[in-house]
Amino acid sequence: MKGRDEGRGMRDERGRLMLVAVASVCFFAFSIAVCAQNVQEQPKKSNERPAASASQSPEPFDGASAEKMAKQCVKLETDAGVIEIEMLAEAAPENARNFLNLAATGLYDTTTFSRVVKDFVIQGGNLATGGKWNFETAKRAARKVPDEPSYIKHERGIVSMARPDEPNSATTHFFILMREASQLDGKFSAFRRVKSGMDVVDAINHAPVEGEKPVKTVQIKKATVEECEKKPL
Repeated sequence: MKGRDEGRGMRDERGRLMLVAVASVCFFAFSIAVCAQNVQEQPKKSNERPAASASQSPEPFDGASAEKMAKQCVKLETDAGVIEIEMLAEAAPENARNFLNLAATGLYDTTTFSRVVKDFVIQGGNLATGGKWNFETAKRAARKVPDEPSYIKHERGIVSMARPDEPNSATTHFFILMREASQLDGKFSAFRRVKSGMDVVDAINHAPVEGEKPVKTVQIKKATVEECEKKPL
């Protein structure tokens, strides 16, 4: 009898343990289901910022050769008139690519010439001065391009990238020179030249300023990219 009672007790204990195990598994599965349902049903915030993409969107001149970029001209239609700029892409290909992409995607549209130094430079390209400023534009404005100093001399009509003192920190800002500035040679990336419209550049430079800020804003109403007109033979 004792052995039979002990066997019955062991069976009862095994049965109890199995019930506990089954109950634990069921509770665990139920918890997962409830959590999953809560995640699915959780409302999305109306002002939630979209997740950043794994890679930046391709732009029109990504991968373009220096030869192709050198054939392009950028036309800046400003409040003061039209400035046409030709590329010197072989001298600074990455800076030329950056400028062409910014113009071709419309990011320079509605921006202003925000800095003027009399008889020296006019400076534009600050995307924050335009009407398209938003989170995505701010990310694009923070993208840096490498310094590409070359044999191109900084002289009247040359367009070069503006940057802080830190090397390789140029982004979207550019300046057009009013006169020779050899102190910039070998430091800044000269990569384009005014083809026509230096009278417009002069007008912007000679307009009234407060410090280095124009009293009357001059806007780039539209920037377009197209192949330069071939010079007649």
